Amino acid sequence: MLKRILIIVALVTTVALPFLLRPDKGGGQSFDESLVIITPHNEAIRHEFGLAFQSWYRKKTGRSVFIDWRVIGGTSEIARFLEGEYTAAFQNHWTNTLRRPWSNEVQTAFANHRLADDAPPVAREARAVFLASTISCRIDLFFGGGTYDFIRQAQAGRLVDSGVLQRHPEWFVPEIIPQTFAGEEYWDAQGRWVGTVLSAYGMVFNRDSLRRLGFPGEPAQWEDLKHPKLLGEVALADPTKSGSIAKAFENVIQQQMQRRVVALTRENPQAAPRDLEKQAVEEGWIEGLRLLQLTGANARYFTDTSQKPPIDVATGNCAVGMCIDFYGRQQEEAVRRRDRSDRLGYLSPVGGTVSSVDPIALLRGAPNRPAAEAFIDFVLSMEGQKLWNFKPGTEGGPERFALRRLPVRKDFYRQDAWKDLRSDPQDAPFDVTDQLVYHTAWTGGLFREMSFVIRVMCLDSHEELKEAWRAILGAPEPRRSEALRVLQDLSAVSYAETGGRIKRALNSKNKVDEISLANELGRLFRANYRRAEAIALGRN
Repeated sequence: MLKRILIIVALVTTVALPFLLRPDKGGGQSFDESLVIITPHNEAIRHEFGLAFQSWYRKKTGRSVFIDWRVIGGTSEIARFLEGEYTAAFQNHWTNTLRRPWSNEVQTAFANHRLADDAPPVAREARAVFLASTISCRIDLFFGGGTYDFIRQAQAGRLVDSGVLQRHPEWFVPEIIPQTFAGEEYWDAQGRWVGTVLSAYGMVFNRDSLRRLGFPGEPAQWEDLKHPKLLGEVALADPTKSGSIAKAFENVIQQQMQRRVVALTRENPQAAPRDLEKQAVEEGWIEGLRLLQLTGANARYFTDTSQKPPIDVATGNCAVGMCIDFYGRQQEEAVRRRDRSDRLGYLSPVGGTVSSVDPIALLRGAPNRPAAEAFIDFVLSMEGQKLWNFKPGTEGGPERFALRRLPVRKDFYRQDAWKDLRSDPQDAPFDVTDQLVYHTAWTGGLFREMSFVIRVMCLDSHEELKEAWRAILGAPEPRRSEALRVLQDLSAVSYAETGGRIKRALNSKNKVDEISLANELGRLFRANYRRAEAIALGRN
């Protein structure tokens, strides 16, 4: 009997303990409202914006608000989560409220913005019902991440107009927040998402490690990542898992395309600009992939999270890593404060990165829409913008953390009196001279396909790629050049192939098509890498 009682007590304790130990998110306080925000932003951003908004909101409304942050991973994970939540919510509405039968046709159609006019009536009805509904995922805001995922969420119908364009038309003008800059879109004309802060891309590097390796100076351009001295010393993230690193890789490719446009125009001044652009895009695509391939050959690893490379570079586990600008700056600051050391540096390559935005958006069926709209207004107000780049403890700045990010508002940078209050007073992103101009038509439609190609080319065959590159670096001429030519034969993933058969496979309704193509290309790359290694070693 005693044994049975002990077992029951143990079971009850096991079930109850997580609830007993769960932290009191409200700190014992009661709040008038609750705001649910899903975000990939780190703890520092959540802390500073949560604290500042609560104070701002109380002053504006006299009401208290509790912010329930939902953190499930990066932007890609959030996108998949929202898709699943809205599918479940719409299925419940369709079957239990409307009493309609659920089908694959309905499930495919309700979030499909490309639904054809001649689609079956039930498909068009499902789409219309969803767009007219207030179906909810029980979350108010999506805050942070890249525009790519926000555009896709808006197209699917999961984001709705927050009304901020109508409430504050004075903000959305070229002098404050331009709709586009250097080819990047900064806010949605329908008000479904708006950029809140700028994101650029670059390299974080460990000066001590570079000296140990005999690397000449400090990295300045993306090309430096393929330097032989960095073999096994580059920290990278998987572009199919990290939207920010995928965007950085896209910047690398776009820079090569832009350079080819300039070179071809200089060489053929009489040629038709459209023909030159087409040639430059195709050639730049290959050159960009070749640069990324050798960068991948130097990689120590490809991690699932873009936050890992700056940490590993700071500890000396890697000498250099690609990262989003604020991860690099924040890690640089953390090292300086902790160790009083300047061993860590960050650089955005001149002409090698755009300034894209991290948006915020109101989700369909937001349970607390008034507070959600107020949060959007706060983030875009000058009070919110100061948090991104003011020093901790300054008037209007963050309480504890230097966020080291660049505000989206152009008028922020015109305030000379604020320079001493800023963490990065030298940065003026709207005044860059050699600006990379993003061309959506060049790679925007191949963003997912680009990440797939890089994954197969560099991640799936990483061991073979590393060994081939190591052999090439030690080979004499002419074996070295011949082996490199074989290694960098990328005809199977040319611009035309990527926009053709690769795009078709990835957009196929049959997942097997993508898997089959990945296996086929993986075998091809591994065979090329083994052959290149054999040539370099004189075994061919």
